[in-house]
Amino acid sequence: MKDTGDITDAVRLTAVRKVYGRRDNQVVALDGVTTRFGRGTFTAIMGPSGSGKSTLLQCAAGLDQPTSGSVLIEEQELSEMNETALTKLRRDRIGFVFQAFNLLPVLTVRQNVTLPLRLAGRKPARGRVSTVLDQVGLAQRSNHRPAELSGGQQQRVAIARALVSEPAVIFADEPTGALDTRTARDILALLRHASQAAGQTIVMVTHDPVAASFADRVLFLADGRLAGELDSPTPQSVADRMTHLGAFADDGPLPRLVTSRGGQR
Repeated sequence: MKDTGDITDAVRLTAVRKVYGRRDNQVVALDGVTTRFGRGTFTAIMGPSGSGKSTLLQCAAGLDQPTSGSVLIEEQELSEMNETALTKLRRDRIGFVFQAFNLLPVLTVRQNVTLPLRLAGRKPARGRVSTVLDQVGLAQRSNHRPAELSGGQQQRVAIARALVSEPAVIFADEPTGALDTRTARDILALLRHASQAAGQTIVMVTHDPVAASFADRVLFLADGRLAGELDSPTPQSVADRMTHLGAFADDGPLPRLVTSRGGQR
């Protein structure tokens, strides 16, 4: 495996532009986005509907190819890689967590977690799966199938699956969108722990100011362009910025934001 000890950025985008459609009917999803995601950082991406959030995530993860510009993961330029090399990079160095858990119903928790490694012809390090299942609180559920788990537990399986191969970066697209408040908070704490304790880079698309407050910083998009960023975010500071962007203009008053300790955030 490539030595990444001197690499400070897990992911770097330079002048990334993504255009859909033909010349007479084009939609510009990303318009010259330049940003970076440092190793061991947790970044939330927010913006109004149609701002380019998911497109940015897909381009950064190598799931979609930009129309122009550069995307590097651990200093590897994605545009210079063929599909086989891209598949290997995504398998070995990238983890994915989505709102839809994407678990196979006929497999147990342990089998779902190890499936990507098995498909790659690899075996996890001795005790690695048990360690990860313990980290996500599913050590006693390893032989259960998805239908026997709650939504939050299924999302924990998806996170364990993303963690087990020890990827450099985890991309999460609305990972708490279908979960209740308490479960969502637990899932976000797991992602934050992966960043702080394991040094993994987390890039998360979300619409929720409370979810974004678990990140180190928030990037804001509007009309396919960066519209600012916020370090050490709080739910209120994120909500204020989103209101300024017009994301909540038609949604009425924002709900009161409450922490698990009962105080406002």
